[in-house]
Amino acid sequence: MKFYGFWRSIASFRVRTALAYKGIKPDEVIDIDLLQGKQRDEAYRKVNPQMLIPALFEDDKSPMLFQSMAIMEYLEETRPQPPLLPKDAFGRARVRGLSQIVVSDAHPMSVPRVRGYLTKDLGLSEERMLTWVRHWQSEALSALETHLSRDKTTGKYCHGDAVTIADICLAGQVVGSGFFKTDMKPYPTVMRIFDACMVLDAFAKSHPLKQPGAPEKV
Repeated sequence: MKFYGFWRSIASFRVRTALAYKGIKPDEVIDIDLLQGKQRDEAYRKVNPQMLIPALFEDDKSPMLFQSMAIMEYLEETRPQPPLLPKDAFGRARVRGLSQIVVSDAHPMSVPRVRGYLTKDLGLSEERMLTWVRHWQSEALSALETHLSRDKTTGKYCHGDAVTIADICLAGQVVGSGFFKTDMKPYPTVMRIFDACMVLDAFAKSHPLKQPGAPEKV
């Protein structure tokens, strides 16, 4: 298995965590430095024409897997133990819905290509760009907090007392929000679940700042 990622990439963090939770260790990990724009190099364009990470290959003969949610669902279907989705249809839908708040609504607003467009193309100052990012981070966190604090199906984790893809997405949201110094005090349920996740090896060892090449802090 070959995994393309980067320490700061929250999407990479999600897939690293899913792999670790299922006890899968890639044979090869290839670093694509987003801060240096390596995703736009011709060599990586041939891997993923969208120039995004992560990307995953089962082996040299397998097609590329891309987009973190699709990769995690693939891992769930091909390696169902330990599970990352509930057995019941409602549970799976709820977990996917919580996950999409992060993956579809918030995360795309803060990725390097969007931040670069806001500052370089639209001429926003760094501070105005960060205000934009923090707004969308807070919107997602508020939605998660509301769902998780009111729903009876919330347990130790996002859905009951077993880790799901929603917890992986929540952990990524919290870590990513921390990179942008988002105030986390208004989201106690989110932080309770995050803390429960981060004591697990699969989460703790996959943390962006635990990866090769990462700084001590951001």
